[in-house]
Amino acid sequence: MPHHDHPEGLAHDLNTLQKRRRALLWLAGAAGVASAPLLACGGGKATNATSGSTGISTAASAGGTGSDSSACAVIPEETAGPFPGDGSNSTDSGVANALMLAGIDRSDIRSSFAGATGAATGMALTVTLSLVNTESNCGDLAGYAIYLWHCDAAGRYSMYSDGVAAENYLRGLQVTDSAGRVTFTTIFPGCYPGRMPHIHFEVYRNLATATGSANQLKTSQLAFPIATCQEVYATGGYGASMANLAQMSFADDNVFSDGTSLQMASMTGSATTGYAAALTVGIAA
Repeated sequence: MPHHDHPEGLAHDLNTLQKRRRALLWLAGAAGVASAPLLACGGGKATNATSGSTGISTAASAGGTGSDSSACAVIPEETAGPFPGDGSNSTDSGVANALMLAGIDRSDIRSSFAGATGAATGMALTVTLSLVNTESNCGDLAGYAIYLWHCDAAGRYSMYSDGVAAENYLRGLQVTDSAGRVTFTTIFPGCYPGRMPHIHFEVYRNLATATGSANQLKTSQLAFPIATCQEVYATGGYGASMANLAQMSFADDNVFSDGTSLQMASMTGSATTGYAAALTVGIAA
């Protein structure tokens, strides 16, 4: 991941990427009709609700920008990257594990918590993930825990990057509801050199097991349509993100180069009202 705050960089992601079962995953994705992440299966569809605090429509299915499908498939396994904060690596302060901090179970992840006081600024974004079981007619998976994290508008990761190592914003954990959904209130992530804009997440069997990466069932990433990224970065406050984006493509990205059909968010909203991203996440439960 080549970025001045990302010392492990591209080599870390490439080493992990080599272990991916690309052929198997794409065969699963190609079976039957064309598959993609944004139309929920088995009732796991994001609702058309509006957040009172942000004024953002939190949901989106076929009407948004992105790919869609009539069936689900297992989402590809991806690297957690060098900055997961899930207990799998360390910083100068020791093992970095946000999952063990009081207050990590939350929906609004824009501010730091557990004694840290910083907050991330940027374009308002809600992210709705709908978890479904590909082994049971794409039925909704209630009671699972999803840990989500991403970089800030400047491309920095809390807990690790220079200037925000003492913060833990843009990290949160939630349990899926009866429809298999979680919704996070956050900001649109920036674009740093070497990667297309993305959001990381890990799936755990339940809240009790969501204490560290050793217990995760699936690690993956969410992608954004390029047009939406351009709209956001044109509003200002995102530093070099527009220039970085212009130097990248999905074909060049070391995670998304083999396709994004199961990871591309469906988008609604605008640069005036804020955005909402929705993604159906299929796992073999």
